Amino acid sequence: MQRLKHWACFGGQQQVWQHHAATLNCAMEVAVYLPPQAAAAAASGAALPVLYYLSGLTCTWENMITKAGAQRYAAAHGLVLVAPDTSPRGVDIPGQHDAYDFGSGAGFYVDATEAPWAAHYRMYSYITEELPALIRNNFPVDAARSSIMGHSMGGHGALIAALRAPDRYRSVSAFSPIVAPAQVPWGRKAFTGYLGTDVAAWQQYDATALAAQTAWRQPILIDQGTADEFLESQLKPQLFANACAQAGIPISLRFQPGYDHSYYFIQSFIGDHIAWHAEALRA
Repeated sequence: MQRLKHWACFGGQQQVWQHHAATLNCAMEVAVYLPPQAAAAAASGAALPVLYYLSGLTCTWENMITKAGAQRYAAAHGLVLVAPDTSPRGVDIPGQHDAYDFGSGAGFYVDATEAPWAAHYRMYSYITEELPALIRNNFPVDAARSSIMGHSMGGHGALIAALRAPDRYRSVSAFSPIVAPAQVPWGRKAFTGYLGTDVAAWQQYDATALAAQTAWRQPILIDQGTADEFLESQLKPQLFANACAQAGIPISLRFQPGYDHSYYFIQSFIGDHIAWHAEALRA
C-alpha cells in the first residue's frame, strides 16, 4: 500500500491509500479515518472496531470524507472508518465513461459475469473479501467487530453484503438505498450490463429478494428523505420494509420530512447512524 494523502482530523488522521486490487485487476484508492484511539491501539497491539461506508453513483471516496462530517463521530466512538471507491479505475473498457449510472463510478457492488466487465468489475468480492483483508493486515482493526453502511447505490451494496454474509457484520444501515434494483431503472440497466439478461441471476444482488433467504436477524436502520427526487422512481424503500416484515427481520425505516438525496441529508443524520453502529460494535 502507498499512502497518497493525510490530514489531521478531530484528533486522528484522515488518510487516503492506493493499492493494487487483485480482485479488480487495477489500482484502487481507499480512504481510511484513524480516530485518536488508533495510536494507542497500535502501540499496545489492541484493535478497534471498523465501519465501512459505501458511496453512491458518480462518487469516489472523496465525497464521503469531505461532505458527510463522519469523522467527528468516528473519533467520539473510537471507530476506524473505511470509504472505498465505487468502481474500478484506470481500466480500458470501451464505453465505461459514457453514462453516469453504468461503468465508471457505478460498479453497483456486484461481481460482473458479462464481457468485457467481468475482467475488472468484481466489486462485491472486492468490498467483502479483498478490502477487509487489506484493512485487517495494515491497520489496528478487529475484523470480528465490523459494520457496514452506505448511500443510494452504496446503501444497496451495504444491504446485500450484510444479508448475504450475516456473520461478517455486526450491523448495517443505509441512507436512501436502492433496495429493489431488479425492479427499478438504475438496477435493471446495471444488472443487464454486468450480469446478463437472466433475471434469476440478479436476485443474489437484490436486497428485497434476499430478505426471504437470509439468516440476518439484526435490526436494520434506513433513513429516507421525503423530498428525494428518486424516491418513487428508483428507491422504493417500502418494498424492502415489507419484505423484511414478512421475513421477521427488524427494520427501522425512518422517513425524514423535507430532506433530499444529497449529502446535506447524510450529514444531518450521520451521527445517529455512527452511534447506532458503535452500540452494535460494543455488544
